[in-house]
Amino acid sequence: MTRIGLISDTHNYLDPSVFEHFKNCDEIWHAGDFGSSVIADDLKSFKPLRGVYGNIDGYDIKSVFPEQLIFMCEEVKVMMRHIGGYPPKYNPETKKEILIHKPQLFISGHSHILKVMYDDKLHCLHMNPGAAGKQGWHKVRTLIRFAIGEKDIKDCEVIELNK
Repeated sequence: MTRIGLISDTHNYLDPSVFEHFKNCDEIWHAGDFGSSVIADDLKSFKPLRGVYGNIDGYDIKSVFPEQLIFMCEEVKVMMRHIGGYPPKYNPETKKEILIHKPQLFISGHSHILKVMYDDKLHCLHMNPGAAGKQGWHKVRTLIRFAIGEKDIKDCEVIELNK
């Protein structure tokens, strides 16, 4: 079983409570818009980190993290992109990539809107953890914590940082 802390859109602000919320996680996944390499370094020094760059990220992030990440976690194929849309309103490039790679889990950020929804047509769970940073129009800062055990994605929890 792999326990994951999912975060996005920190925009150069990392709430100190993230470390408490993710203390029992095995890995942290960041869906882009880190804001600076300091955020990535802080997360990386705490837990193993996977991530993609976002539209506000500079060379310090883009030189380390790709635009798209495809990997296996346990027996689940994961695809992560910062800008992706959501079922069935994916952006065209993301839809093309989902059809090529056929992930069971698609993760995106960018919208600052927390979503966890299943795409029946593509047989894929979509997760967007919302925004954990202070920059943007969102009123509540959010994270997601979940687990992957073999082929199962389970124990999904939404964490509100403002409370």
